[in-house]
Amino acid sequence: MKNSPRIINAWCLYDWANSVHSLVIVSSIFPVYFSATAVNESGGPVIEFLGVSVKNSVLFSYSVSASFLLIALLSPFCTAIADYSGLKKSFMKFFCYLGAINCSLLYFFTRETTTFAVICFILSLIGWSGSIVFYNSYLPEIASEDQFDRVSARGFSMGYVGSVILMVFNLSMILFPQWYGGISGGMASRISFLTVGVWWIGFAQIPFRRLTDPVRVEREENSSGWIFNGFRELKKVFGQVRQQGLLKRFLLAFFVYNMGVQTVMYIATIFGSDELKLPGQSLIITILLIQLVGIAGATLFARLSGRFGNIYALMVAVTIWVGICIGAYFVTTEYQFYGLAVLVGLVMGGVQALSRATYSKFIPEGTHDTASYFSFYDVTEKLSIVIGTAMYGLIEQVTGSMRNSVLALLVVFAIGLLLLWRIPSQKVYRVRLEAEEIS
Repeated sequence: MKNSPRIINAWCLYDWANSVHSLVIVSSIFPVYFSATAVNESGGPVIEFLGVSVKNSVLFSYSVSASFLLIALLSPFCTAIADYSGLKKSFMKFFCYLGAINCSLLYFFTRETTTFAVICFILSLIGWSGSIVFYNSYLPEIASEDQFDRVSARGFSMGYVGSVILMVFNLSMILFPQWYGGISGGMASRISFLTVGVWWIGFAQIPFRRLTDPVRVEREENSSGWIFNGFRELKKVFGQVRQQGLLKRFLLAFFVYNMGVQTVMYIATIFGSDELKLPGQSLIITILLIQLVGIAGATLFARLSGRFGNIYALMVAVTIWVGICIGAYFVTTEYQFYGLAVLVGLVMGGVQALSRATYSKFIPEGTHDTASYFSFYDVTEKLSIVIGTAMYGLIEQVTGSMRNSVLALLVVFAIGLLLLWRIPSQKVYRVRLEAEEIS
């Protein structure tokens, strides 16, 4: 039954469970610890990784690119098999545990174990992003279309709240080590990585208990097994996606503007640390500020979309992102960076929640292959992250300045805005369809 408060609450709790990875591992404590720990013997930023000399900030960017490239290649086949076999929740569990366990293994990250830590970081990202595609695919199954914006925004808001709670605890270990027996800042950071894995697995048990696998649609059986049937399922859904003009337009626009959104999210802390030379504690507090503002931002843009439509609301958000890039290119002081952080928090949750809800509205009603449909959304998202972070790292490596990479992101957002402008508002589109049906 759709719109069940019990099921929706359980679904939203997975955002509560996994968002600590985005905050602690991706955006705040881990990047700061990585920048300080992944150094050579003389303390310089150029290190050896698998026999290649590379600057640690570039290695961080490339690690993100590699992890999302791998999941982009793997996800479509997993989702197609999950749809065919009716084992969507089992796949979601597998990726959840893969990500959480590797977060916990980051506890062993020291200068001597940098290669091991980078591999764990990559696997944690694969686990996080792999579980998200199955989590997202539950949205059209648990809520009616008129509730997509509200439920999607609620999930992101709960994710922000949950991650902030754990973040405050982890931050207390770093700022007030005397409360915890005088532990070092490095040990406090490593314990933080461990708490992410425990939190993630622990709270994930609630949605795992209440969410159910979809009723498996009876299909013709043959001897080729689930894997080959899964590939056929993927091919069928791909054919359906190609026939839907608005869906294709939205995926293209999403691919472009999400390239900028996700790159900013993954690189912001490294930018503040290396380009502006801000202290680690200030950066962590800044990311915490972004999360708090993000709670209000997700709700604000959900209301904006309810009044003017999803596409118009997304255009407003992307326009603000263009302004953020302009500001980031010229930012020089700590307080200017804080001002940009507030703007990032305002639009970060809003654009992510609206993107998920908008895509859900484009999926044909009554579709059983929701995981396969969301695999295309997921692949689009992951490939945009691969290209965005790789482009950012490459431009920095060639020019020696992150500010030039920021200029490239500005162009990306401008193109994304133009592509969104080509998509009619869903409200206007529905009115046209109803008029055509009447005539």
